[in-house]
Amino acid sequence: MSGGTDAAGEAAKGRARYPVMLAAVIGCYVFAVIPGMFLLVDEVGTFVQVLVWIAHGFVLIALIRNFGARESSAGVALFIVLTSAMCVYVAAVARDDLTLQQRGDQVTATVVKEWRDPAQGRKARDYNYELEHQDGTSVPGGALKATSDSFDVGQTITVVEDPKGELRPQTPGQADATGDVLGAGALALAALSAVGWIAWRGSDAAKRRDEGKRSVGMRKVYKTVARSHTTPLEQEEGLREALRTYPTDRRGYIKVSPEHYPDLSQHRAARIAWEMGLRAEAFGNRGSWRFRETVIEEVPHE
Repeated sequence: MSGGTDAAGEAAKGRARYPVMLAAVIGCYVFAVIPGMFLLVDEVGTFVQVLVWIAHGFVLIALIRNFGARESSAGVALFIVLTSAMCVYVAAVARDDLTLQQRGDQVTATVVKEWRDPAQGRKARDYNYELEHQDGTSVPGGALKATSDSFDVGQTITVVEDPKGELRPQTPGQADATGDVLGAGALALAALSAVGWIAWRGSDAAKRRDEGKRSVGMRKVYKTVARSHTTPLEQEEGLREALRTYPTDRRGYIKVSPEHYPDLSQHRAARIAWEMGLRAEAFGNRGSWRFRETVIEEVPHE
């Protein structure tokens, strides 16, 4: 059983070392889900959409775990799902605006009734305006919506109406889809960027693992060449003394050479530092161990 676990771990590390192909596959998957969900918006109900998004999240978690990064795959997957869902929503709004621009008619209408949406917790209450043509017929598509109290009863305004009555009337400024298109594109880019970010972090984590293995090898060589006869307990005391007395560098880190402590792992060193109120830095050490009260990424201690 342990052999299978080790093999799976080595396979995951191999994928983390070569993340470009995996990132491309996940990026294509994320990019394909967005238009797929966009097409489903009008075909299925909200409950089914939520179930599909949840399933999408679990698939992402399974895929992202292959990168091997320390960051939570669930957190990154949740970010991608949320940005993708927002992208689909904004894209649907943009589609309605574009449809209204293409087939809508610009008319003059009069506000005959005004009311606000009912209160629902902290949700914003939109303003609704019932409109009539100059001949007294109702403007098709329902009430015009606005986020602020923009009009008064009896006021004459210019709106774009849908002859088919499928879309709400909007003012010419509301029907401009440029902002919605740009917003949907930005959200899609954010989702894809998250894939690239976690791929980079996974690759960086794999690189640090390799550097850690080389560091252990170098410490063994150092111990043999230098004929160090210090015991692990003596090395621990030496590390504690170094953490108490070594000066900090310009970035506030206490930097020590792991070759001086050949029998101590970085996790054990992190534990010793933690007992002294310090944290071990896991990012950007370049062959050294660095310690500070606050770090960018902490080495887990034993």
